[in-house]
Amino acid sequence: MHQNLKRSAITVDSEFCAGFLFKIRNSQILYSKRTHEESGLVDMRRSKLQLYEDILTALVDKPMTVDAIAYACDMDCVALRQRLDFLVKNGLVEEKNSKKRKRYALTRRGLAIFKTLTIARRLEKLQITMKKMNEALKVIPALSEYIEEKRERTKRNEKY
Repeated sequence: MHQNLKRSAITVDSEFCAGFLFKIRNSQILYSKRTHEESGLVDMRRSKLQLYEDILTALVDKPMTVDAIAYACDMDCVALRQRLDFLVKNGLVEEKNSKKRKRYALTRRGLAIFKTLTIARRLEKLQITMKKMNEALKVIPALSEYIEEKRERTKRNEKY
């Protein structure tokens, strides 16, 4: 019976994850600086999904203040507060009052979303790698034909 409860909780969270990701992916683009590790280029736009992902990443290790999160995510405090309000409203982040300051921390649901996003990013990178490998595999037969033709030419030249 305990396993059934766990399964239903996971189902609810996975449904929430899918809906949450759908909402964010279909939303508008915000302006901000972001360095892409893959390309090494600086992009002036960051999607809402990327912003939320950065916030969740910053909060994974420990609760943080708005200023600390803004610094870690390279975001404006006003925009960050809007994003944090959305995350709190959806139960991914919780506010904690300590020493006259509000700190924000991930909830279990927020941690589940963070892990889902991390896995999705890894799968995207894996997909890109697989495409590159498939392209390389298409080149190999052509390359081997070229090498074989070159050998034949060399043999013909040696005969003369």
